[in-house]
Amino acid sequence: MTRVTIRIDFDNGQNLGHGKVRLLEMVDLHGSISSAARAMDMSYRRAWLLVDEVNRMFTSPVIETQLGGKGGGHAKLTEFGRMLVAHYRAIEKESGAVFSERIASLEARLSTMAPQD
Repeated sequence: MTRVTIRIDFDNGQNLGHGKVRLLEMVDLHGSISSAARAMDMSYRRAWLLVDEVNRMFTSPVIETQLGGKGGGHAKLTEFGRMLVAHYRAIEKESGAVFSERIASLEARLSTMAPQD
């Protein structure tokens, strides 16, 4: 199924796209960065670096973490983090609706040949 994905490039050189937002959703779903990383087949280090990058990108934190100990650590989205994900997904959905006719026109012209790597 064809879909529109968005990458927001901010003036300061930072960006937010589908992968970072999906990681935030996975952290919210699984309750930890390590579990989210496993669910996305990503290293913990890569996931942690991306979460840290998004957390530093805004004036409000996106994720709150608690270090491990008995029962292990956990992470969850802040109120701002939930708003960020909701805004991003709304932008994505609205863009798809706005451009649906143009996307359909392009889809109609897709080759039936298998894509090459």
